[in-house]
Amino acid sequence: MARFEIMTMTDAAAARVREVVESKDDVLGVRVGIKKGGCAGMEYTIDAVTEPDEKDDVIERDGAKVWVDPAATLYLIGTQMDFEVTTLRSGFVF
Repeated sequence: MARFEIMTMTDAAAARVREVVESKDDVLGVRVGIKKGGCAGMEYTIDAVTEPDEKDDVIERDGAKVWVDPAATLYLIGTQMDFEVTTLRSGFVF
């Protein structure tokens, strides 16, 4: 039986996570969390992971690993993590 994944990652997001990992020796992936702020009262945080937290869920695609903070799980269920570059900014989007 397939394991339920909280969210999915696009090819672009997986490629960017791999770039982050390759740019630093001790980084294993990124962690998605949540904090108070933004227009909806919450905003996502992205941090480099050097030591995984066993409480986090792990999403993996093509060798890219994303850990999900349990507090962010309800906000991320069914979402897709992407990475986009526009004229004004670049970053992960959900």
